[in-house]
Amino acid sequence: MGLFDKFKNIFKKEEKEDVQAFDKGLEKTRKEFVNKIGILNNKYKKVSNEYFDELEEILIMSDIGVNTVMNFIDRLKRRVKKENIINSEDLKEIIIDEMFIIYVNNEIVINKINYSEEGPTVILFVGVNGVGKTTTIGKIAYKLKNEGKKVMMIAGDTFRAGAIEQLIEWGNRTDCRVVFSESKDPSSVVYDGLKNAIDENYDVVLIDTAGRLQNKVNLMNELEKMNKVIGKFIPNAPHETLLVIDATTGQNGISQAKSFKEITNITGIALTKLDGTAKGGIVLAIKEDVNIPVKFVGLGEKEKDLRTFDIEKYIYGLFKDM
Repeated sequence: MGLFDKFKNIFKKEEKEDVQAFDKGLEKTRKEFVNKIGILNNKYKKVSNEYFDELEEILIMSDIGVNTVMNFIDRLKRRVKKENIINSEDLKEIIIDEMFIIYVNNEIVINKINYSEEGPTVILFVGVNGVGKTTTIGKIAYKLKNEGKKVMMIAGDTFRAGAIEQLIEWGNRTDCRVVFSESKDPSSVVYDGLKNAIDENYDVVLIDTAGRLQNKVNLMNELEKMNKVIGKFIPNAPHETLLVIDATTGQNGISQAKSFKEITNITGIALTKLDGTAKGGIVLAIKEDVNIPVKFVGLGEKEKDLRTFDIEKYIYGLFKDM
């Protein structure tokens, strides 16, 4: 039994809604990807160099990333040789196996939030403007509130017009407190928010930040100052720094991840609008190129459509029609 069949058998009944979300959210990618694999296997009944050349092109077009694809193809070729595989149909299960293996890479993949053992858990959100950062914060607030957490949001993006109003709107929708200020200094807003969070026993604090990647030095200084303020209030905080990336931007999203990794310590990625692209392979490219785990994925527009990332459900959603 291959990995794919094992995935189908281990999903619990309570995970059904989650599995369906990945299934629906990855529909565009799956149709594009699986259809092309099917055409390729009809064209080449036997495994050959030409088969691998065209498979390589299909994978790159799915935004898996050139380096990841080259590594992946090399692994497939080694298994074909070792297991003496001749028919292209017999490769389907191995393609699925190797995609899972390449993501996991013999590591324990941590997709959960790193909660603080005492005091509020502080999660800092970074990312360029337009990727859905503030919306992602609102959706995570909704998710955590439904899990019984007392959640505060801090409007640390004092630069973008409308950012504070947008977060306040999410506060109203989720019934979560939003701390904001007319001050242009985001660190002072963070200071006020954390003081209140500690005094009033909040479980989780979600902090929005400005998305100005054009001037790395300014952004780095701003984040450094913010981190110092957070660290003074709560040792070892922030407990998470999540980078928000728009999946529809493809390889540009990888560039953003590399740039932000140079500026601050990114612990995880929230990948928005995965349902809006046929290039869902970006999940694998991010892990391979930047070695940062994807922790959340946006699989629709509703509050509940932001899901904790699960590699098994992702692989299932990607290949269920194969």
